[in-house]
Amino acid sequence: MTDTTGQGPEQDTGQGGERSERERLRDRRTVAQRQARRTLSRAGWGSTIRERLAYLTEAGAGVYDLDEPADVYGDRIVAALEERVAELLGTEAAAFFPTGTMAQQVALRCWAARTGDPAVALHALSHPEVHERHAFSQVSGLRPVRVGGGPRLPTAAEIRECEEPFGALMLELPLRDAGFVLPTWEELTEVVEAARERDAVVHFDGARLWECTDHFGRPLEEIAGLADSVYVSFYKSLGGFGGAALAGPRTLVEEARTWRHRYGGMVFQQFPTALSALIGLDRELPRLPEYVRHARVVAAALREGFAAAGVPWARVHPEQPHTHEFQVWLPYEPEVVAQAAVRQAEETSVMLFANPWDGQGPGIAFTEVVIRAAGLEWTADDVRTAVRDFVDRLPGQV
Repeated sequence: MTDTTGQGPEQDTGQGGERSERERLRDRRTVAQRQARRTLSRAGWGSTIRERLAYLTEAGAGVYDLDEPADVYGDRIVAALEERVAELLGTEAAAFFPTGTMAQQVALRCWAARTGDPAVALHALSHPEVHERHAFSQVSGLRPVRVGGGPRLPTAAEIRECEEPFGALMLELPLRDAGFVLPTWEELTEVVEAARERDAVVHFDGARLWECTDHFGRPLEEIAGLADSVYVSFYKSLGGFGGAALAGPRTLVEEARTWRHRYGGMVFQQFPTALSALIGLDRELPRLPEYVRHARVVAAALREGFAAAGVPWARVHPEQPHTHEFQVWLPYEPEVVAQAAVRQAEETSVMLFANPWDGQGPGIAFTEVVIRAAGLEWTADDVRTAVRDFVDRLPGQV
């Protein structure tokens, strides 16, 4: 699976017939999700253009003056969004970026110029290492230094014992490819302190930082306040059309604006994306703690359902989700469980697993589960019943 950040449609990487089969399954899944009567996870990006435009105008009227002139090169509504983000995160300033990939490269190259060290310490499963085609080294002159191991964030001991010097430590919160996992608040503060002991700056890849408050038991500004700079996404947790923001000291943000222009991020008008972000901050941000709490109910019901159905080695990771997103692992090839998931939706109009399945070794597949508003309608009994029906469509089941 290539980057499906935000749980959008996967990109096909195979060749010939294999690629065509993946495309056909993807198209079936898309149709099945749109037509399903019930879906555990229903994302807004799957709507039609007409539906998305209607959502923007109807919901947008409640969060911003739609009779105001549109933005031009980052003023008006874009500037208002930047002010809102800086206020929420407790930083001096914030700058809007078209993508998180650009925002983080700019932030870290700015820090490298200040520290004199282009090395960036980060986990091997961090987004830049897995999903950005080596952009740090190929585009921005940065040198990734991998630190930590396993499906978790680096520890303070690993930071202190890292043999290579580095000017910045980047922490992805939560670490998506490890299962959307987070450290404890105490562990996080210790890691930050360990980096500071090495005179390194700390940057948070907070694409999904919005959904971390329940786990840490801290407000956004206190979490963001641990770092020297923070990047946040507007679509991964908030359901926006896209876009990101870099937040931090005013001098850093002003320097970042210069590099944003040089990187081609000075877009003429971005009001649809900015408006959708403001809607997300108004509508989705307050609901995220509720999504997180219900994700734990769903995760427990999934475990119970697979155990009752007699599926060997079924796993939910983490067992108690840290955010409203988590992984499900099953002992089958990816195409087998993917077919079963689509068939269940087509035949029953109930979709339990809406995201693609990927392989991780022979006979092992996993998918990502995201609990949004639609998922709140599912009780634990609903989940267990759907699991039984899903398992009935797997090979060897009677």
